[in-house]
Amino acid sequence: MENIPVLHLDQFLLSQGNGVYVNDLKKHLLDHHNMISLPHKHDFYLNVLFTKGAGVHEIDFDSYKVGPGSFFVLAPGQMHHWKLSDDVQGYVFSHSKEFYLLRDNQFELDRFPFFYSNQNTPEVILDTKELSSLIGICENMLDEYNHQREHKALRIHALITLVYVALARAYHPSSNKVEGISRYGSTIKTFEQLVEAQFLNRKSPAEYAELLNISLKHLNRICNQVLGMSVSQIITGRVLLEAKRLLMFKDLSIAEIANKLGYTDYSYFSRLFKKNTGQTPQEFRKSYMI
Repeated sequence: MENIPVLHLDQFLLSQGNGVYVNDLKKHLLDHHNMISLPHKHDFYLNVLFTKGAGVHEIDFDSYKVGPGSFFVLAPGQMHHWKLSDDVQGYVFSHSKEFYLLRDNQFELDRFPFFYSNQNTPEVILDTKELSSLIGICENMLDEYNHQREHKALRIHALITLVYVALARAYHPSSNKVEGISRYGSTIKTFEQLVEAQFLNRKSPAEYAELLNISLKHLNRICNQVLGMSVSQIITGRVLLEAKRLLMFKDLSIAEIANKLGYTDYSYFSRLFKKNTGQTPQEFRKSYMI
């Protein structure tokens, strides 16, 4: 449906393979510049720790300042790009869902707060002590990745788990908008999954309430209480995210984009876009054109 590059893990693995990739960040940026310099998505989990340098990291059109102690966790499907200073340093590691679950099928990745909900922030800011600890773990992971040793994959898996546990403990409460342990956390997550799968064809809040077997009034109450957003705002937000992704490329007209998103009335789509973003589709495209 879209022209945003989707990178696959085997594009980074070379001879290492086995569903996991670990690298020094500076080397990663140099080795794979042609693949990662423009906005793109992944079909794997991506983790980046910055230990030096500055810049801006944009994830699905939300911008985050980069600095020492910035850690970003991206789930498959999220779009991102960055503008970084030349002196940037840190670590990057990626893995497939299968790599993690084959070695621990009792703990789903989305039980970590940063992977639990689309509404939860993908950024973790580490203090000096937390940063020092994670640098040590990432250094061990990189060393393990670069050598052939017995039980190599198992140890890398264990180190990844240590990173995720440390990040979960450092995760700021304000970033954790949807909690799996909360009363309504599972309802929000199921709703998000339904929207992700069906937003192109289903835009009526009542349809989602019916799929969840609850009243629309109750679903609205849950969404407002947990996220401060209505059901309609969440559905529209997902549609507009896809619209923004498509508008970044010039090979589709805005009318064609509207049609792909399920809007046969081009003018209605344009009004909806401007009402929610403050820009017309044309203005947005001009500012983000690749």
